[in-house]
Amino acid sequence: MCIHVCVSGAISIIIIIIAASRKTAKYAALESRYICQPIEVETLGPINDSSVSFLSGLGRRIADVSGESREGSFLFQRLSVWIQRFNAVLLQDCFVDEVAGHSMLIL
Repeated sequence: MCIHVCVSGAISIIIIIIAASRKTAKYAALESRYICQPIEVETLGPINDSSVSFLSGLGRRIADVSGESREGSFLFQRLSVWIQRFNAVLLQDCFVDEVAGHSMLIL
């Protein structure tokens, strides 16, 4: 089982890197005044290195403007909450009450 987890973790990192490079290539023709930074995040896993670098720099800039030194941490926390909310929406759409014909969340 440990081998499966390690291998699947390595595969997910490779998939993240490939997806990020495809997005970068797709938007390479944009003007230089725009920054195209794909942010690839696994639900329970890694964020690609360029995304971490970008988000850390963005957090530092926000901290400089706001004066709150923890803004970088808050940014990563907000990203985590967004992912959880998105997954909750997806989960809710997975369950359908066949009798009434409408979606419902069954816990």
